[in-house]
Order: sequence, then C-alpha cells, then structure tokens
Amino acid sequence: MRELRIFKTVTALEEAEALDPIVKKVRSAVNAVIRPRAVRDVLHGVPIGHAAHPALVLLPVGSWIGSAILDVVPGTERASRVLVGTGVAAVLPSVVTGLTDWSELHQQQQRVGLVHAVANVAATGLYAVSFVQRSRGKHASGRMFGLAGLACVGLSGYLGGHLAYRQAAGANHAEEVPHRFPSGWRPLGGLEEFAENTPERRTVDGVEVLVVRRGAAVDVLSNTCSHLAGPLDEGELVDVAGEACIECPWHQSVFALSDGEAVHGPATAPQPRFDTRVIGGQVELMLPGAG
Repeated sequence: MRELRIFKTVTALEEAEALDPIVKKVRSAVNAVIRPRAVRDVLHGVPIGHAAHPALVLLPVGSWIGSAILDVVPGTERASRVLVGTGVAAVLPSVVTGLTDWSELHQQQQRVGLVHAVANVAATGLYAVSFVQRSRGKHASGRMFGLAGLACVGLSGYLGGHLAYRQAAGANHAEEVPHRFPSGWRPLGGLEEFAENTPERRTVDGVEVLVVRRGAAVDVLSNTCSHLAGPLDEGELVDVAGEACIECPWHQSVFALSDGEAVHGPATAPQPRFDTRVIGGQVELMLPGAG
C-alpha cells in the first residue's frame, strides 16, 4: 500500500523555503535565551543518554487525553478540569527541551519542527481556554475547546513522528556501526603514518573511523557523529577538564576520545570506540561487540 496523498503534504514541508525567515528568527531567539552550555546539555538530555523531550511530553499529552475520556463519563467534570489544567501547567518543560533540540537540527528538519511547535502552541492555547470555560461552569464549550486542542495535539504528534522516524531527528546516527563492522582485530596502518594530535579519517572494511594519535597511543572512534552524522575528522581537538576530546564541526557536540562518551550536546549518544594495539609498528583496531 502506498503512502496516502494527504500525508505527502508533510514531506513537502521539508522543502518549504517560505518558512526559513521564521525559522531563523525563532532559532536566534532560542539561542539567545538558552545560552549556558551546561543548561543546554541538561535540556538536550546528555546526562540521561537520550533526548529528554519525548519523556516530558507524556504528562501534558496524557493529561489531555485523560480529560477527553472523562468528558464522556457523567459526573467527572471536576476531574476532567483538573487534568486539563495539569496538562497546561506541564507544557513548559516539554516546550523548552523541544526548542533546544530543534535549534540544533538540519534546515529541512527545522521547517517541519516549526509547524510541529505551532501545533503545540495552538493546542496549549485551546486547552487554556477550555480550562477557563470549565472553571466558569461552561462545561459544554470547555469540552469543545478541549476536542479542538486534542486535534492539534494529534497533528503535532504526527509531525513529531515524521521528525523522529522519517527525518531521524534525535536518532543515534552511529548506531549501525557495530552491525556493519566485522569482529576481531583489523589492520589500520603504520603508527608513523599518523601525525600526532591531528584528527584523521580512515576507512576500514567500509566503515569510516576517526583516528587521533597521541604519542604511542592511538584513539579511534566512529567518524560519523551520533547527533546528525557530521564528519568528526573535520572537527577540532579540544580539552574539557583535562580530557582530550573531539568537537563535531556541524553542531559542536563534544566526545571524549578515551571512551567516546558525549561530553557536550546536542549529541546524547556516545560514539562507538575501537580498541587499538600496536604490533611491530602496525596499528590494529577492534570494535567490542561488533559483528
């Protein structure tokens, strides 16, 4: 079965250049307000290992769906109003995390994400009016505004799914490496081939890797940034609290060379790190768990 024509309009949003001026203004505002890197790391979800936004949307969306169910149950007007108000009150954390993630996406993703955000704003506004109407005892109109808000939530959810599953926003773009790389030790090259403290790219068995030689030690990570597949070899070596790291040139995610962990976002997933050894001046590498 082919994709329904009505849903192809969502794909067209990816190329809607008319949205770019608005995208630029909103992105600039987000970056101006949310500046400290430590705060952005928390909002991206670096401490928990993946994006925080999907988990935080559960409370407002769950509350609003619950209120819609209660609206068809006699005698539950007060409980339904509480759920509507809870959802409105719980929106802010999901909005802040969502905008922070959105500000670090590709252009096509940001276009879809902008409409996703507008649908969320519309839903929140409709539910706020619904709460006011219910508080005034006008439950019929409160239910109507609630249903309109739920329709916007549904549209927003669909666009969020398009972002996550069609456009791979928030996905780990290095996840496939262990499934593509063969098991066991593989030759990388002579130790003297690699300049010290210089990011270099090599291809081993069809997989691009980042190589950084530090004296007799060689650090090797997947060269594909886990955030949005940026080329790490084009990035810079940086020092973070005394730890040698590589910074992605696209969105400035920072990874520790020692273990591949994300030190700074927007990336939340670690880089696959290869074990290395030097035998007779030749460097070999192995990816634990590969194959």
